[in-house]
Amino acid sequence: MFVQQLVNGIILGSIYSLIALGYTMVYGIIMLINFAHGEIYMFGAFAGMILVVFYDVPFFLAFLLAMAFAGLVGLTLEYLAYRPLRRSTRLAALISAIGASIFLQNLALLIMGARPYTFPSPFTPRVYQSTLLTISKLEIIILAISFLLMIGLTFFIQKTKIGKAMRAAAQDIDTASLMGVNVNQIISITFLIGSALGAAAGVMVGIYFRTVTPTMGLMPGLKGFVAAVLGGIGRIPGAMLGGLLLGIAEVMAAAYISSQYRDAAAFAILILVLLFKPAGLVGSAIQEKV
Repeated sequence: MFVQQLVNGIILGSIYSLIALGYTMVYGIIMLINFAHGEIYMFGAFAGMILVVFYDVPFFLAFLLAMAFAGLVGLTLEYLAYRPLRRSTRLAALISAIGASIFLQNLALLIMGARPYTFPSPFTPRVYQSTLLTISKLEIIILAISFLLMIGLTFFIQKTKIGKAMRAAAQDIDTASLMGVNVNQIISITFLIGSALGAAAGVMVGIYFRTVTPTMGLMPGLKGFVAAVLGGIGRIPGAMLGGLLLGIAEVMAAAYISSQYRDAAAFAILILVLLFKPAGLVGSAIQEKV
C-alpha cells in the first residue's frame, strides 16, 4: 500500500510542481506573487476542454493550443495589471494580483456559467497491475508529460540565450538592464512560460478527474504557492521538489490519517516551513534567485 500511495503522491506532486513553477519564475525576477496563476491554470483547462469537446481537436494539439492560449492570458495580465505597478510598492502589486484573480474567475463564470463541464479522457482506459502497484495508462502519460516539461524547462533556463538572460535578470534586474538585457521582454517571456505550464497542469487535471469548473483554480493555485514556498520561492529546482513532496505528503495524510485532512496537510506544511525554514528546502530567491 505504501508504494501505491507514494506513486499516487508523485503523480499529484508533478501537477503541483508545474503550477509552482509559474509562481517561482515570476517571483524570481520581479519578486511578485502572482495570485492569479490559479485562474490561468483554470483558463488552460477550459481551453483544452472546449477544443476537444466542442471542436473535436486532437488531444495533443488541443494541449499545445491551450498552453499557448494561457500563455497569452499571462502576457496580457502582465502588461495590464503588473507592468504599470512595477515601480510601485509590493502591496500595490499584491492587491492587483488578487484583483486579477477575482476578475478572471468571474469572467469564466460569466462566459461558461457555474456548472461543471465534462472533460472526457482521450486515452483508452488501461490499467497495469503488479503485487505492489496499480497504475493506469493515463497516469503514466501525466507523469511523462509533467517530467518532460520540467526537464525541458531546466534545459531552456540553463542552456539557451533567453534562459541566461532570465537568470541574469533574476540575479539583478537593474544590472541586467544596463548590460543590454531587454528586461520587459524577459519578464513577458517568463509570464508566458509560467502560464503555459499552469495550463498544462490544468488540462491534465481536467482529463484525470474528467471535469472542469470556473472555480477549479483556487485550491490548486494555493497549493502550488505552498509548493513553491516549501522548495524555496524563486528557485526552479525548489518548485519541482516542493511540488513532489507536497503531493506525497497530501496523499499520505489522506491514506494514513483521514481524507478530510488532505487539504489541511498542505497548509500545515506551509506553517511549519515558515516557522522553521522560511527560505525553503533549497533556499529562496532572496538568497539566490532562479
